Amino acid sequence: MNMYGYMGKLLFVDLTDRKIKELELKERDAKLFIGGSGLAARIIYNYLTADLSPFSPSNPIVFMTGPFTATSVPSGSRYSVSSLSAWGYWGESTSGGYFGAFLKRSGYDGIFVIGKSEKPVYLAISDNKAEIRSAEHLWGLDTYKTQEEVRKEFDKRARVACVGIAGENLVKFAAIMNDAGRAAGRTGMGAVMGSKKLKAIAAVGNRSVEVANEDALKATVEAVNAGSYMNITFNLLSRYGTLGYLELGALLGDVPARYYTKTVFPAEKVDSIALIEKYKTRKYACYNCPLGCGKIVKFGKMGVDEVDTPEYETVAAFGPLCENYDLDSIIYANHLCNAYGLDTITMGVSIAFMMYLSEKKVIEREERIEWGDKEKILSFIHMTAKREGIGNVLAEGVKGIAAKYKVSMDYAAQVKGLEIPMHDPRAFFGQALTYATSSRGACHLKPDWYMLDIGAGLAEIGLMPGEVEIGVNPGDRFNMSSRIQSFVTLQNFKELYDALILCKFSQATPFQILGMFNAITGFNFDIDTFLKAGERIINLKRLINIKRGMGRFDDKLPKIVTDALKHGPTSEKSPNVDEMLEEYYKVRKWIEGIPTKEKLTELELDFI
Repeated sequence: MNMYGYMGKLLFVDLTDRKIKELELKERDAKLFIGGSGLAARIIYNYLTADLSPFSPSNPIVFMTGPFTATSVPSGSRYSVSSLSAWGYWGESTSGGYFGAFLKRSGYDGIFVIGKSEKPVYLAISDNKAEIRSAEHLWGLDTYKTQEEVRKEFDKRARVACVGIAGENLVKFAAIMNDAGRAAGRTGMGAVMGSKKLKAIAAVGNRSVEVANEDALKATVEAVNAGSYMNITFNLLSRYGTLGYLELGALLGDVPARYYTKTVFPAEKVDSIALIEKYKTRKYACYNCPLGCGKIVKFGKMGVDEVDTPEYETVAAFGPLCENYDLDSIIYANHLCNAYGLDTITMGVSIAFMMYLSEKKVIEREERIEWGDKEKILSFIHMTAKREGIGNVLAEGVKGIAAKYKVSMDYAAQVKGLEIPMHDPRAFFGQALTYATSSRGACHLKPDWYMLDIGAGLAEIGLMPGEVEIGVNPGDRFNMSSRIQSFVTLQNFKELYDALILCKFSQATPFQILGMFNAITGFNFDIDTFLKAGERIINLKRLINIKRGMGRFDDKLPKIVTDALKHGPTSEKSPNVDEMLEEYYKVRKWIEGIPTKEKLTELELDFI
């Protein structure tokens, strides 16, 4: 019998030898690392060496589901992709839609891919069967067309995860796309997939997930749904999508503009109200999600009838960060990135960096781009995906751009190779610590500390909201003194989301999440055991990065995002990351960023 909540097996695929076999998922590993990127880290650890290239055939890439996937848990059907990032450290990304649920219902908890095919291929999975098929006819197609063609020839019911032209060309921030415009966008997982000549994975199946206690699960799910519909955040996300944050973020100085040198800009030109007033939209939801934060825009321009609505991060990256306030071009830039398979955050930051360097006259005149040049923004996206001309420089991200033009890394907005997202660390000092310590680099979700400081408390695990009163009293958001333990608790808890896997927009409380986990798996964790699993996963990913040569020197932010601004809601505010790190390491029981043997023993990681 399968373990409750799991299918009990993984698919192992060697593309070099074109061999496929099944691997057993051990219950001990499931209890220690849960699923998603946690289990992926456990699987990957032994395969990684200090000198392994991210694009080496020996670098594994792991697609994983979790115990929540394909169950009745609301917003619980994401999947994760993990490997070395394109910059060589731990890389991971997650995506919503239906692919994760369909992968699990095909009979597998995940797929472990290693090797490299001589010619383009795709993987077709259905009801405990898998085969490697030729994708030579798909090579060069965009992600929308690839998904359409694979479903047409394999199974119209299937859901497909694939790379576009950017992944084929090993653009370092290539994304993996599924369910039309859903993206596993960050850390260049699309480039790793493309380096293996793996164009797509298609999955379909009718297997159901056995749960330990159906009645308990049903009762908790009903309580989560009832609470969600009464929650203001849930309703705002359902109506406006993530772009609804832009108005509040601008008031708090959290939305970066002009390549992180400003936070004051005409937000009303690109906020959610502007988009809804200008375009007709309809919403859609991921598998078994009551929220439906996804939106489709009736565009009818630039040769495209309908497009996926850009989310907050994308609008901010191609909008204020580039001093571009033309919604048409922002929406189309998002569509191009989806079609090519590009991370919109990194693409926007990279173009904004080029604008910044153009203003400083660091770049040759023929390669410069002026602030707000919407035509050139779109042109740069085309060139980046194809690695043509200046696009070959942009394809390396801001770290590569800085190296090309011999610019100090103090001005490259990245951490561990991953570009800074659209939450300014001067607006919430805890967010600066998030960027510095996240295993995958500058990630705004590990944890999303800014959400705690704007009122999203988690009292069940001792985390109370900050004291922000907009425009009057900034309260605790500029002060992390005596709050590092709370930060670590939140970081441990939010790490579990990518193991379960659960969408960060879930409105379930910590005890409800734990209750659903126990009802599904029968593991009967208490809250401390649950949080300990999150801590264990964080430490394991840290060990992977240490194995790859990372040290304390990588836990830092560039000056471009920490130097105090002269104007706006965060004027004269600058987070002291080194000071916060000292306390953070003490709480974590790390010495100079390295977990102690005692900590590893406590976390049952002493086998490492």
